[in-house]
Amino acid sequence: MRVSKKTDYALRAIVALARLKPGQTLSLRHIARSCDIPYNFLQQIMLDLRETGWVTGYPGRDGGYELAIPPDSLTMGEIVRHFDGVLAPIGCVSITQYEPCSQESVCSFRRIFLDVRNHTARLLEATTLEDLVKQKPVENREVFITEFSEGAGI
Repeated sequence: MRVSKKTDYALRAIVALARLKPGQTLSLRHIARSCDIPYNFLQQIMLDLRETGWVTGYPGRDGGYELAIPPDSLTMGEIVRHFDGVLAPIGCVSITQYEPCSQESVCSFRRIFLDVRNHTARLLEATTLEDLVKQKPVENREVFITEFSEGAGI
């Protein structure tokens, strides 16, 4: 599964808002700068987040954005699905956007992709914004140390 830039940026922005104390807001410029998101792209994302009811925006010089819902009530799965659609790595294991394949009855790897979909969905649905706020950042050395063979393409 590969997450789109739009989803990546939406997650960055909404986590920044989830870190705020009640009543605090962040300006669009502050979010763009602190989260390294192109300003114009962030405008579109914030409009979308407002339309979902997840974020509230206040106009004017002293305006800004805040989370409109409790951070423990929104999951990564909901956000990823909203912006990217399906979590399935291939169409023949998607529930909502199923695409038939001529090899389904003989495919030897479909089961693996079904497991990937299910594990990914469970993990993303179990992870709330509140969890993300508490999460320690992963260091690069953790990302690049794997139990897989050299050149495994992860």
